[in-house]
Amino acid sequence: MYGEHPRPDLLPEAVYGLTELHREDIAGAAIVANPGCYPTASVLALAPLARAGLIADLVIDAKQGISGAGRAFDETTHLSMAAENILPYKVAAHRHTPEIEEQLALAAAGEGGGADAHGELAVQFQAHLVPLDQGEMVSCYVTPRRAVGPAELRELYAEAYAAEPFVEVVDSPPGVREVRETNYCRVFAAADEHTGKIIAFGALDNLWKGTSSQAVQNLNLMFGAPETDGLS
Repeated sequence: MYGEHPRPDLLPEAVYGLTELHREDIAGAAIVANPGCYPTASVLALAPLARAGLIADLVIDAKQGISGAGRAFDETTHLSMAAENILPYKVAAHRHTPEIEEQLALAAAGEGGGADAHGELAVQFQAHLVPLDQGEMVSCYVTPRRAVGPAELRELYAEAYAAEPFVEVVDSPPGVREVRETNYCRVFAAADEHTGKIIAFGALDNLWKGTSSQAVQNLNLMFGAPETDGLS
């Protein structure tokens, strides 16, 4: 968690700024809370499954470069310490976990699915530092509530993001280099017939869609400008 909120009296006025899930509310808001980069990638990768009430159990394996927003400077942030290394951090205590759980529950409840019917989803989230200057990948391992085939999975994602200017559903697992210095999040999902699980991936630039350019996207909405102004 982030600690004690300095202005809890303003919370009823604030809107969570994940544009693709809360576009209409953002457009009419005076206060918008920009999401963290991990929740952005995770929720966009998983929202179609949550809306369909399909998520019974969830593990998110997340990896990010050294430029993660909000990271304090210490020995783990220096590139020479990160080189040739992968380092888990905030084990079983990452502050973005409640944010991800909240947004997936809202997505499920909005479709009359998982949250109301099945209760809250406890997400196992683990972050890793990798030797990149910027970029983020989340690999999400989903135990579905029922069997889901490849065709249904493709349809779920295609329908969810067909009209989204900055979410691309791709035909193969994305890499972080593909979305570097853009406001795009690329998502891909596959059904594993051997285990019955669904594997969903989300890739974005943590300094762009994960932070600054998403703020511009929300600002455009708040001021009635085209959502894509100033973004690529």
